[in-house]
Amino acid sequence: MSVATDPSLLPVAAAVIALHDARLSRPGWPAGEDEAGEDGVWHWIALNHRHNALLWDEEDLSRRTTVDDREIAANKRAIDRHNQARNDATERVDEWLLLALGLVDAASARSDAPTARLPPGARLNSETAGSIVDRLSILALKCRAMRRQCERGDVDEAHRRLSRTRLARLEEQRADLGGCFDELLADCRAGRAGFKVYRQFKMYNDPAFNPVLAAERPRT
Repeated sequence: MSVATDPSLLPVAAAVIALHDARLSRPGWPAGEDEAGEDGVWHWIALNHRHNALLWDEEDLSRRTTVDDREIAANKRAIDRHNQARNDATERVDEWLLLALGLVDAASARSDAPTARLPPGARLNSETAGSIVDRLSILALKCRAMRRQCERGDVDEAHRRLSRTRLARLEEQRADLGGCFDELLADCRAGRAGFKVYRQFKMYNDPAFNPVLAAERPRT
């Protein structure tokens, strides 16, 4: 049985969280990384995390008020690119997991209309496993940012105390979400639940579908 169809090789939340934290602690990351060292679903989990981190940095930069508007425009365009890449990686995570679970027709998995194969009576989970991975990535970034607030020396103790309270809540949310991820995959293995690959069809990046970009194109 290949990796792509072996349910025993499905990721667990603790390993996903560990990957997220390991990447955040790596010097120089996320710049210059393409996650080529990861195999299978882990490549897409790592790539999703990388683009979330790059997106986070661009979001911070786009809030600047003392730079030329051209720099902010460049940040906004970078945000669109990273958001698209993050979304694409999320969909690849779902494709890989559904193939491993046997819950999608392999020939249609990468198409605009993947054919689901849910067992009779299985509940359809509204949130996909890939979207949970995406949310865990964002929570990892939030935890890091709040942890830095706890360590600041240029603020008073009240600020650090509030930051510690918020960090504890964020860590609780991440643990709870990780539990939901593991429970969803366990239910999928047991035939009690399933999810589908949902295409986001983000139109703002596509000149063929964004009406403003379409209007800018020269008429022939």
